[in-house]
Amino acid sequence: MKLSRQFPLNALRVFEAVARLSSFTKAGEELGMTQTAVSYQIKLLEEHVGERLFLRLPRRIEMTDTAERLLPKVSDAFSLLQEAMAGAARGDDEILEIHSSPTFASQWLARTLGAFQLQHPNIAVRLLRGSILTDFNRQTADVAIRVGQGPWPGLTCRELIRLDYTPILSPKLAETIGGVNEPADLLKLPWISHDDLRWRYWFQLAGLEAPAKSARRLDALGVLDLEAGAALAAHGVAMLSPFYVQDDLLSGRLIRPFDISWTDENTYWLVYPQTRTNQPKIKAFETWLLGTLEAEKAH
Repeated sequence: MKLSRQFPLNALRVFEAVARLSSFTKAGEELGMTQTAVSYQIKLLEEHVGERLFLRLPRRIEMTDTAERLLPKVSDAFSLLQEAMAGAARGDDEILEIHSSPTFASQWLARTLGAFQLQHPNIAVRLLRGSILTDFNRQTADVAIRVGQGPWPGLTCRELIRLDYTPILSPKLAETIGGVNEPADLLKLPWISHDDLRWRYWFQLAGLEAPAKSARRLDALGVLDLEAGAALAAHGVAMLSPFYVQDDLLSGRLIRPFDISWTDENTYWLVYPQTRTNQPKIKAFETWLLGTLEAEKAH
């Protein structure tokens, strides 16, 4: 049997628009149909399903339980069709748009993406920084790097990494007090900090009590890449993850005086809509990202 006879595709398309917009009139405007034509397609679908889909109430419509069950699958199906058509329209070259939390983008992803592009020269990468959660229904992102305590419904969520934090500073700053040899020495220096609670966590692990307030030379509002830059300029001691400043630690531009660290409760995730799981460019990026992070953790 032909697919068009098995499934009333046009009626399903109208149903999705009506349910999403909560209006026969607005659905007609979006689809270029009269309200009468919209009503006719909904009637056809109701006959096909054998159940009412909408309750016509004064000045509004309301979905029935049957419609509530039907809508998520119909929306996913049309998303898959849209992805298929977009993929067919593309040539060999593709663009992968990545939205990322600011520090992960600038301190790690930007300097490692070259390796991904060497492996996949047909995929161009567009990297955008931002701290607001990506809305895949309204934005053009293919994937996002998100920080939080996921997973999130409707998204494929791959756990990437949880970061450890410890005081990090310039050796020049350490020399101003004759070196940082014990945790209490950090109390003699200014902190680059927006949230002193992170410092109290660390001092508790070190067996000391941190003062209620510290001398601050800079407040970067918790933006870690700015705090790292301020630490490099010897403006103070920053509570940073060694993961983000590996090169600076290896070169000696920054030092980590102690092995004591605390682990952030939040996790970095790779997220994307579940309907895009089989997109080749997303699968390629996911495989590369997980493999590269695993290699770095092992190293």
